[in-house]
Amino acid sequence: MISIKKPTLVLNSSICHQNIRAMAATVSGNGIIFRPHFKTHQSAAIGEWFRAEGVTAITVSSVSMAHYFAAHGWKDITVAFPVNLLEIDEINQLAAKIQLNLLIESVETANFLTEKLTAECGFFIKIDTGYHRAGIAVSNIVLIEAVLRNAASPLLHFKGFLVHSGNAYHSKNQDELKQIQQFTTQNLLRLKKHFHPQFPELILSVGDTPTCSQLTVPEGINEIRPGNFVFFDVMQFGLGSCTLEEIAVAVICPVVAMHPTRQEAVIYGGSIHLSKEQTLLPPDPKALFGLAVSWDGKSWDTSCLLGKVSSLSQEHGIISLTQEGCNLKPGDLVAVLPVHSCLTANLMRRYFTLDGGVIGMMEQ
Repeated sequence: MISIKKPTLVLNSSICHQNIRAMAATVSGNGIIFRPHFKTHQSAAIGEWFRAEGVTAITVSSVSMAHYFAAHGWKDITVAFPVNLLEIDEINQLAAKIQLNLLIESVETANFLTEKLTAECGFFIKIDTGYHRAGIAVSNIVLIEAVLRNAASPLLHFKGFLVHSGNAYHSKNQDELKQIQQFTTQNLLRLKKHFHPQFPELILSVGDTPTCSQLTVPEGINEIRPGNFVFFDVMQFGLGSCTLEEIAVAVICPVVAMHPTRQEAVIYGGSIHLSKEQTLLPPDPKALFGLAVSWDGKSWDTSCLLGKVSSLSQEHGIISLTQEGCNLKPGDLVAVLPVHSCLTANLMRRYFTLDGGVIGMMEQ
């Protein structure tokens, strides 16, 4: 039994293993590269659970994260974030040791790397197919060709086109999700057809948990990079990517006050533990910051909903209680299933397992 006195991030290792195994099985035997994103868990120990399922190539979100996982034996790493030119020394150190892949989306970055790289490095061109966060518009062939011309260095090796369909997180149903996937796939295949004569080995790499969890990988896609699926969360539940039973992490929070007339509980667990990320669970029109379920000291029970986290400040959380939740009292513990497990894990920095173990994360 875990002794908990303050907000504590607890991991159900069994569920986590099942989630990894299930995603690995979606591409097993069909020639698609499974390059999971490790920014969700940021843990060398959890990384070994992926290695046990045959994973040899990974995705990270920063150069420092790449260094951390390289130090733990990972030799094929894509940094799925536009190159930060100020980290060129760290990039060169890493590229000299492992197969490192970078993201380029401008002529300026291509020129800089051509001049400053001292070790061989792969690169993907980041493509925007509708999310509009980063990347070259998929229709901008002129700019893509200019990047390729300016990346013509013996140390730079073009790997292909990489997309993150973050707009999938805004889909209202699976039909919308399918439309996003189809639009992305059709445009990437058109791009591949254009550049295939020059680069016959180019890879089309996609990565988001909603499409990878709910839909079949389309023909012509060579690589997937989902990350959140390792834990899932309430947002993914709302999108239909998982059940509540497949969420592998919860923040265990003490109840510090009850307000029966408002049917609310105050917990020690605020935005510094859960983040300010919120989501909707239709038909409820009000956004929530997490779901509170029962905790018996050994595990949480998703069948016993105690309420919805309706507001957060720095240390405080307010739970709008169900009838079952009204039985809580100060000193009790509740398990809060996070809206966004990636941000919650990043804030909490370590995992306590149900058997009392502790799993560390990379230092920030």
